[in-house]
Amino acid sequence: MPTNIWFWVAFHVGVFIALAVDLISFKRRNRELSMRAAIQRSFIWIVLSLAFNLLVWKSKGDEAGLDFLTGYIIEYSLSVDNIFVFVLIFAYFRVPPRSQHRVLVWGILGALVMRGVMIWLGVTLVERFHFVLYIFGAFLVLTGLRMLFDRDAKMDFEKNFFMRWCRRLLPISKEFHGRRFAIRIDGRLKFTPLLLVLLLVDVMDLIFAVDSIPAVFAITTDQFIVYTSNICAILGLRSLYFLLARMMDRFIYLKTGLALILFFVGTKMIVAHRFSIPNWISLLVILLILAVTISVSLAATKRSIAPPPL
Repeated sequence: MPTNIWFWVAFHVGVFIALAVDLISFKRRNRELSMRAAIQRSFIWIVLSLAFNLLVWKSKGDEAGLDFLTGYIIEYSLSVDNIFVFVLIFAYFRVPPRSQHRVLVWGILGALVMRGVMIWLGVTLVERFHFVLYIFGAFLVLTGLRMLFDRDAKMDFEKNFFMRWCRRLLPISKEFHGRRFAIRIDGRLKFTPLLLVLLLVDVMDLIFAVDSIPAVFAITTDQFIVYTSNICAILGLRSLYFLLARMMDRFIYLKTGLALILFFVGTKMIVAHRFSIPNWISLLVILLILAVTISVSLAATKRSIAPPPL
């Protein structure tokens, strides 16, 4: 059942209003987010997403509501993997904390466009060539296995092809200039390293979307549900970043959990023609994997943060 165009318009108006309010409130703070503020903002974004989920449930029915909730949880959990990489990028470039927020804001705006195009292409492919779902499923299984057995892989940004390509084509200044992406030096326009960081963040988000978007296709191929669950998860990514960036050392087994989720949803897509797993079971399995891996991670790292004996 196609979604009314005004529902699409209302969703995007709500997204831009929420982003504008969040951005204005951050500017007024004039300092980086504290742990408490990051928790509060993460909670607000989750509540807003669940409120929209309730609206979908009421307007499109129980099945669509459950599909959105499951897709949202998949996307939100997989976005943690983005955060691991964003932490590495910001640390590598030594991006000041206040500049990190601006990069994440513009990165989300870029993600709105890129993910919208990718979802439209994905839905179009699935509608015309149903077997594409099995290709997506096999890709997710392989990605999950790679994450499971290659957890200690290091990222070398100096050897990154995209980085070398940008440095060759764009006049990049040697130093940051506040939160500016471009500046004039001796009358010549130069881009700051902050623009390089933004481009790299968008490219990495695009790469992660190749995993996460097909994962939601295991739940539904409704373009509206896939897109809105993606965007709602991405909107909370900035606050989640400032919350988890300080706690990365605690979640030592979370990457294993994300690998298992990808493996599970990929397997579900592959066996769907013979054995259909209800979405409510998928939701329970995903929540169980997250609960177990997070709990075990926190328990295993509890001693490392314990205060020294008196």
